Amino acid sequence: MSVVDELPVVVIGAGPVGLAAAAHLHERGISFTVLEAGETAGAAVRQWGHVRLFSPWRYNIDPAARRLLDEAGWVAPAADALPTGAELAAEYLQPLAELPQLKPHLRYGARVEAISRLGLDRLRTAGREQTPFLVRLADGEELLAQAVIDASGTWGTPNVLGASGLPARGEVDAAAFLEHALPDVLGADRARFAGRHTLVVGAGHSAANTLLSLAELAAVAPGTEVTWAIRAASPARTYGGGDADALPARGALGARLREHVDAGRIRLLTGFSVYALTPTDGRVAVVVRHDAGGEESVTVDRIVAATGFRPDHSIASELRLDLDPVLGATRALAPLIDPNEHSCGTVPPHGVDELAHPEAGYYAVGMKSYGRAPTFLMATGYEQVRSVVAALAGDWAAARDVQLDLPETGVCNSNPAESANADSCCGPAPAAGSTGRGLATGISGGLLSAPLNLVTLDAVPAGGQTGGCCAS
Repeated sequence: MSVVDELPVVVIGAGPVGLAAAAHLHERGISFTVLEAGETAGAAVRQWGHVRLFSPWRYNIDPAARRLLDEAGWVAPAADALPTGAELAAEYLQPLAELPQLKPHLRYGARVEAISRLGLDRLRTAGREQTPFLVRLADGEELLAQAVIDASGTWGTPNVLGASGLPARGEVDAAAFLEHALPDVLGADRARFAGRHTLVVGAGHSAANTLLSLAELAAVAPGTEVTWAIRAASPARTYGGGDADALPARGALGARLREHVDAGRIRLLTGFSVYALTPTDGRVAVVVRHDAGGEESVTVDRIVAATGFRPDHSIASELRLDLDPVLGATRALAPLIDPNEHSCGTVPPHGVDELAHPEAGYYAVGMKSYGRAPTFLMATGYEQVRSVVAALAGDWAAARDVQLDLPETGVCNSNPAESANADSCCGPAPAAGSTGRGLATGISGGLLSAPLNLVTLDAVPAGGQTGGCCAS
């Protein structure tokens, strides 16, 4: 065994995927240190604690973590229950982090500033793979590692509001009017939305959840108005697969949103690209450019930018990464997760080979591994770290025996030419092996989410469409 092999594996992030990596490393007998920037396990998850996942508990618990918890006498939640983010943190992540097998290896308030090789910059090749990783923290402390598993996610780096990938004109100056994904509309943040006009920009589950909460608020708070803006010509992709969705709560999310839009409780604007923001008399004017040409202005009180997230690879700028130029994922993984081709339920199995970079021993896992693709599910991240840790242990047979069983979305096409009127259906569910394109999950760390009061799954209203509708 070399000196490098005696060093720990550094795991960045103590969210669901980071803690799963720790559990697998423990099972494999590999020393490890988990560095969490927050003050608790699942710090990012707790920020959307008011949101209920649309995936039941059985999809949200890593197998290795489950084995450790079971040994400690943990009472597992009901497999088919839908936890909130707060429940996920309190009933699973915190007990996992408190286990004696993991707790001594977790460090909180430890923000990673940079990763390199000890004494080598990105240009140096000789002896590189035999040189330890150097992990520098924000306070200047430096740690050495045999490998790095980066499960830091993307929650801290939301996309901008501007449609071109750049901030809209005036976006920085209008920051006081902006909310990022998943504000607690019915709870802690209620006062900012009650009796006001809110514009929600985005077509993923983050947008859908916020819109449903705002519609509920509007029913009891006079003067509350809700406008929804999407770039697509049709909202069918956001409405999702309805009854064809393997996760009923996810299908119900779109059905309820459609009902509010059809009833006029939510005003829908399509072909909508944000161009400029201008604060005006305590409100903000949003100038939009339409795909068909022309501009118009909408004046609102608040804007929720539910426009997704992107990875921050700057901490690894001295490592040799091979990133897809479009998604920011590895080149091997990018075509498997491309949201133009896949929904979160149709991503094929992938593991260490697809996650590997030219920098041997560095792996971005979880939501960060997907770059800008919004098709990530927690179950995918759990299988990623199982495969990566098996490879670090030298068990390549297990590392490459990648298996993934994901629930279908019921959404199977995103070609506008095939469903411009949102009235063509793909049938009850995509056939095994078929390509499914569809709605983004929308948050870092896992599956998103119906608000607390949307757990009961009502039937689609009379006249409403069910089945797997082709998204546009």
